[in-house]
Amino acid sequence: TSPDGMNETAALYRLMTWLSPSFPVGAFSYSSGIEWAVEAGDIHGAATLQTWLAAMLSDGAGFCDGVFLANAHRAVLSSDAQALDEMAELAAAFVPSRERHLETMEQGRAFMEIARAAWSNSRLEQIVATCNRAIAYPVAVGIVSAAHGISLQLTLHAFLHALVSNWISAGARLIPLGQTDSQRVLAALEPAVVATGERAIRASLDDLGSATFRADLASMRHETQYTRLFRS
Repeated sequence: TSPDGMNETAALYRLMTWLSPSFPVGAFSYSSGIEWAVEAGDIHGAATLQTWLAAMLSDGAGFCDGVFLANAHRAVLSSDAQALDEMAELAAAFVPSRERHLETMEQGRAFMEIARAAWSNSRLEQIVATCNRAIAYPVAVGIVSAAHGISLQLTLHAFLHALVSNWISAGARLIPLGQTDSQRVLAALEPAVVATGERAIRASLDDLGSATFRADLASMRHETQYTRLFRS
């Protein structure tokens, strides 16, 4: 049984469903600036993709999203509506570009809508009724998982795995990269995923911050990129 009371088999089933590439939040249409990085030559193979993603995970969007998820999860468990509202507002503002804002807000909206339609419960509906603003993707995942009694640790590591997997999928289509090399990159990033999850669980909002300036610039320059496959 998870620390929050749900059977781990049921928790795993739900997390695998919600964070699967087949869950219709449109994650496949976003690259988080990777498309521009490939065109600029920053990413040109498995090794450079791995290095880029390790930085995004540990020192950029990955860690920050993990902190938002963790704090949203805790706010739900403690029934702190004000903290959750402030969290949602901060997460919506904490993006470096218009396209990254579109990415996290659209996925958050879709995640909440589909989770409520197919997996809703009374606690989730109560939370939605008291939160009157748009919700970023990591905050939405934190809310839904907490409402279903799924432990923070399981949720956070599943979320970061899904995030990295989607980045790798974008890179595989853009470089292009074969399936075996894609899996090698995912395997190599496992320690970074675990370490980032552990840091995010321990972190407070005061620890938020990123140092991935090149990735932030990539997300801005993608807006005017001439040929694009992705929305970000």
